[in-house]
Parts: sequence; structure tokens; C-alpha cells
Amino acid sequence: MSHSPRIRTVLSCTMLVAALGAGATACGSSDGHPLSAKPYDAAGQIAFNGPVGSQKADPDKPLEVTAQGKEGRITDVTATDVMGRYVAGELSADGARWHSTAPLAAGAHYTVRVSTEDEEGSPGRKVMTFDTTPAAKKKQLKVTFGPEEGKYGVGQPVTASLSTPVKGKEARAIVERALKVRTVPATEGAWYWVDSETLHYRPKEYWPAGATVNVSSNLEGIKVDDKLWGGDAKPLRLTIGDRIEAVTDASSHWMTVYRNGEEINSIPVTTGKPGYSTRNGVKVVLGKEYFVRMRGTSIGIPAGSRDSYNLPVYYATRLTDTGEYVHAAPWSVGSQGYANVSHGCVGMSTGNAAWFFETVRQGDITRTVNSYGEDMPTFGNGLGDWNMSWKKWREGSALLSGTEEGPAAVDAARLRPQV
Repeated sequence: MSHSPRIRTVLSCTMLVAALGAGATACGSSDGHPLSAKPYDAAGQIAFNGPVGSQKADPDKPLEVTAQGKEGRITDVTATDVMGRYVAGELSADGARWHSTAPLAAGAHYTVRVSTEDEEGSPGRKVMTFDTTPAAKKKQLKVTFGPEEGKYGVGQPVTASLSTPVKGKEARAIVERALKVRTVPATEGAWYWVDSETLHYRPKEYWPAGATVNVSSNLEGIKVDDKLWGGDAKPLRLTIGDRIEAVTDASSHWMTVYRNGEEINSIPVTTGKPGYSTRNGVKVVLGKEYFVRMRGTSIGIPAGSRDSYNLPVYYATRLTDTGEYVHAAPWSVGSQGYANVSHGCVGMSTGNAAWFFETVRQGDITRTVNSYGEDMPTFGNGLGDWNMSWKKWREGSALLSGTEEGPAAVDAARLRPQV
């Protein structure tokens, strides 16, 4: 989700203050308005539970700022580390107490800024700094974002691979909250826990054409559970190209290709024959290979049998991990536009396959309709993320779902070419 709010509590005018006594007379101004006065030092009007001197704070313990006396109150508190991360907190309605509601990072340097006002409305300020103790010899959770930085189609999900499993809802929420996706233009989206070590992020609809996507992690130094602390992560930046969508109708044996909603080509094709029917649904382009050697044995067809094949294939655009491609099939040109004779791939003439190969990029959308095949799974065989409804997708988020565990892990499929 783009433009995530900063992790801090926004405080209203009814927030916390400290009584000042003698300090009030120092706050006068030339025009007599309290808000135009130079803020006084509020040190005597607040109490802070942070460390003293060279001592370091325990990151497991919450911060607390309280107002001293009855004539003033706290109006605002912000706590940030050197990375610019805000500590979420809550202020009591009477402005007497502020406390943090999110864990601190280990081995971090924090600055706490407290704003107060006295009974006459004159402003006070106090700035405090402290360090937290480094994480003891704890296991680190590192995050690797994918795909590689570059330009992609509108269907490309963002992935986050974790170095160690995270299972509990509370721990998952900490991790998910720290993974930031910011887009221009702003786009609604959410993370989905594919398994305990993998998350996918996608918007509600496809990415807008021409968008930029920036992915980062604020997890470093944050406690995930008693034995696990957040590690570093390299940020990721993606740019999104035109909206390219190829729709293959298996019943009419035809593919129609659109760019930004306008038809740019219509191509006769052949899809999977009975017993090898092409999967229905949305498939994201995984990559392109100019040449692939395709063998029937890779999908369980015995060598020498009636359906056996061993063919050099050109202009192969991969759609699934189990070897479904759009590719050149010069041996089936007579059937293209008339019959389905492949072993699951979308076959077309060499000229059309070359055009398709040059037109699409990784992350572009293909969709098969009216096939007798099974539906494309959401996970486990490429990127079928768009075959899940947005409502169900949100249920896979630790922050948006009421369930403790995400969906069961799906074993990765083997890379097996099909014709």
C-alpha cells in the first residue's frame, strides 16, 4: 500500500502539558498572545522514564512521559530514531501521560521531543536523547525483496522472502507493519502470507501504467519474538510499463492483445488438447527464453509413446513454473485458429511468436478463458496472484485478517517445459 502513515500517534490540541510555576512569567511576548511566545524549558514540568546519563534503555520496555503538577499538560510527544522511524504512542485525554505502544529498536539512538502548555496556554518544549541496548546474541530475521530492480508489467507482485519462518499472528504483524510499499500514484494494496517465509504484495487492481513502486523495510533492530530480531533489507524500486494484456480464448483458438485497453493484435493460436488442456485464469509473464529444448519426459510422458516429443522451441515466453509457455509452433500452423493440439502451451506461428516475445515483458498479464483445463492456482506454479479475490487476499494479511495463521505453504513446482 502506498504512502503508509508514519508510525506515530497524531496528537490533538487536547493533549499533554506540564505546569510551570515561575516559568510562566518567562513566556510573555510583545503582543501578549501565549502562542507567540518563545517556548520555555519544560524540564521541571515533566517526568521521563528513560535512562539517565550514559545508561541505555531496554528496548523491551515502553517509554513513558508524565506531566508534573496540576496547572499544565503535555500536548505532543514524538520519539524517532536516526533512521526516521517514529515510535507509536498514546496520550491520555487530560494530557497527563503519554506512553509508547510499539517496541523500540535494539541498538538505536532515539530523540524524544515533548511539547507542553501551562494553564495560560504558553508553550513549553523539552528534547531528550537516549540509546537502547543492542540485541543480545539473538537470531536475525533478514528480508529479501523481489523481483530484481527494473521495469515490469502491471501484474508483477512484490515478494518478500524471510530468512527464518515467522508463524504467530503477533510476530507476523510486527514484520508486516515494517514492510513498506509506497507508490506514485498512490495505489491500495496489501501483503499476503503465502507461507511462514514468503509474502506477496499486490494492489487491489493492477498497478497503474507508468507507476513507480518503492519497497523498503523498517524491521532492523525490532524485536519480532523472544528469540528473533529484525535484520537489514536492501530496498527495491520498480517501474511499471504499459498495461499489456493478452487474452487467449481456447474455444475460438484466438489470442487478442491489448495495450492500455486498446487492441493491438489478434493472433490465431492452438492451446492444450484433451488430457493436456491449458489452465484457465490469469498468469503473469515470468520471463522470456529465445530457445528452449522441450521434452515430453519432463511432464511424465514416456519416451517413444504416442504423445512423446523432443523439440527445439523458439521465442518462448514462460507463464508457469511447470512449463506452460506462449511460443513458436511452426509444426501446428495448420491447426492454429481451428483446433487445440498442444500439450498445454499456447502455440502460434514463428512470426507471431517473435512479435509477442518482443512486445511483452516480465510482469505483463496473460489470461486464458473457455478452456477445459483446471484453473490456474494462486500460488505454487508461477504467479497466479490475480486469481484470488481482493476480499480473500486481505484475509491473508496479519494486519487485516482475524485469523492467526496464513494459508498453508505450497510446495514449489518443478521447472518442466510443456509444448
